[in-house]
Amino acid sequence: MKLKKDVQQGTLALMVLKTLDVLGPLHGYGIARRVEQISGELLSVNQGTLYPLLLRLEQEGAISSEWGPSENNRRARFYRLTRAGHKLLEAEKRDWEQTAAIIARFLDVKAQDLA
Repeated sequence: MKLKKDVQQGTLALMVLKTLDVLGPLHGYGIARRVEQISGELLSVNQGTLYPLLLRLEQEGAISSEWGPSENNRRARFYRLTRAGHKLLEAEKRDWEQTAAIIARFLDVKAQDLA
């Protein structure tokens, strides 16, 4: 039985931006489901965290939104990446790659490496 973890603080924006980059416009529920799916169902996206993030990203100009019909013909807000969002995604990716490399160094360090 897999235990789902909440998305760690600071990582959801990167996941949302990358999901929109790869899949194109999606509504909030679709974004949440895709993040969970891409994680192999190991992550759980909290709606109370997702929607304030989408609002912030839209206010910052990284995404834009428009209303449209969902798959089940309900009215939904669809989000898409903007040009500024593509630039933010690249910056976020660089930051996380650098952070991951630093953490990897700490995980691999041995006492003799520091002597």
